[in-house]
Amino acid sequence: MQARFIGFGEVEIDGQRFTDDLVIIHGTIHKRDKGPSKPKKDRFGHTPLSAKEAIPWDCRKLIIGTGAYGKLPVMKKVYKAAEKKGVELVVVPTEKACELLSGADPATTNAILHITC
Repeated sequence: MQARFIGFGEVEIDGQRFTDDLVIIHGTIHKRDKGPSKPKKDRFGHTPLSAKEAIPWDCRKLIIGTGAYGKLPVMKKVYKAAEKKGVELVVVPTEKACELLSGADPATTNAILHITC
């Protein structure tokens, strides 16, 4: 899988461009469902990543792209869940997340990519 951060609001994965937040599970791309995290929006200023979302824990490494400027809040319960499940959590701005995702083994690496902020 080749992932590239185009700029604020856009990434390219294997030649296809996306403008929505994404969840990548074993190489398959899905739109992120932020609904379960929306009640926390007022607390953080925008929708964070919470443990209530369908996080793809079936992996050894989970890469979380926190946006163009690294502003996506990742709630503490996500970190705790990763530790409990034995999943390496890599939380970095989306540009770096795309670099890490490119060439990563999709059998062992999943990702959540925030495309804006």
